[in-house]
Amino acid sequence: MGLFGRSEAGDRWIVVGLGNPGPKYERTRHNAGVMVLRELLERTGRTLKNHKSGAAIAECEISGEKVVLARLSSYMNESGRPLGALCKFFKTPAERLIVVHDELDVPFGDVRIKLGGGTAGHNGVKSVAQHLGTKDFIRVRVGVSRPRGQGDAIDYVLNEFTGTERKELPGIISTAADAVEAILADGPERAMNTINTRPQ
Repeated sequence: MGLFGRSEAGDRWIVVGLGNPGPKYERTRHNAGVMVLRELLERTGRTLKNHKSGAAIAECEISGEKVVLARLSSYMNESGRPLGALCKFFKTPAERLIVVHDELDVPFGDVRIKLGGGTAGHNGVKSVAQHLGTKDFIRVRVGVSRPRGQGDAIDYVLNEFTGTERKELPGIISTAADAVEAILADGPERAMNTINTRPQ
């Protein structure tokens, strides 16, 4: 039995930080979502424990809401499989799922909340949508910008942030964690008005 014991179906939020497993990918752009998850774990004082869904989770309370923080054991392009199993286990509907991920189409340093919509070619988001059977979940997009010139996007996101970027990264990760907390406190629409219009 979890932290909250037995409760009504679908009363928990799930917040997942997308990324690839293993130390090789730990500090890459594609793991920005995992970095935000780590920040949320530090803020709540929780640690992850393995779950039968194929995710490691921590149950906590944020802004008065019951929340399951999750990191997936799968690679990015298979994110939907364990996340779908986790949502099914907790009976969490898509509208109470927050997916935190890197985003090429958002400038580096910016954080954007998005409700549903397309996947913008992001394999992790695409996998989640396929396994859930819907795109109507909440996204917190951490901007990493596109590579300059004709650089390959896959190589770019699988590389680490530059030294200059790393100096700014803690503040960006903190803002993304703030975005998650704002969604839980005020709802996604009001959180968008706060986060998406924040001076950059």
